[in-house]
Amino acid sequence: MHKNRRNMGNFWPVAKKGTKYVAKSSHNNINSIPLIVLLRDVCGLVKNARELKKVLNERQIKVSGKEIRDTNYPVSLFDVVTAGDKIFKITLGRNKKFKLEDVKDEGTKIVKIRGKKDLGKKGIQFNLMDGKNVLSKEKANVGDSVIYDYNKGKITKIVNMNKGSEGFVIKGKHTGVKGKITEIIEQGGKKIAVISDDKEKINVWIKNVIAM
Repeated sequence: MHKNRRNMGNFWPVAKKGTKYVAKSSHNNINSIPLIVLLRDVCGLVKNARELKKVLNERQIKVSGKEIRDTNYPVSLFDVVTAGDKIFKITLGRNKKFKLEDVKDEGTKIVKIRGKKDLGKKGIQFNLMDGKNVLSKEKANVGDSVIYDYNKGKITKIVNMNKGSEGFVIKGKHTGVKGKITEIIEQGGKKIAVISDDKEKINVWIKNVIAM
């Protein structure tokens, strides 16, 4: 499963020049990078697809708690990848490209709430940014974030999109900026988060921010 190199995501930390074709994620192709590209071309943990298949068969690779068998499995923002004794989280740099952050905890993932539905006695169904739907009794609004324990299969914490929370910009010209949300204002019919870090104060459409 491949696509033209010119069509790979701009967020891939991979050289634009090279072979004509690159691997394509088996699903969620728009917002992800294939596991083979991540582990071979970005991390250098495997040399080729054959070597990756071997470690997959040995059950050495997990993505956010799930044992992977697919070399083209999609890896998305804030996924936690376990490769042998190495654990890292996918995040974004200010160059708008995925980068890897070493972590010790492989049990949780932060995800933004994109929608919700009240199912009565069953609780609230939260539609998360990574495509997962989760039932919970927790109270949260669209735009808030959840800490999801994928080993237990439940939400363990709500992070509200409020003044005082930490905000991380995931899209737009300020991608990768992280700081305190000092204010949330209405501007041109949109909600805008005012985020301050050590260097600057910026205004960002709340849709492009995740509360952390």
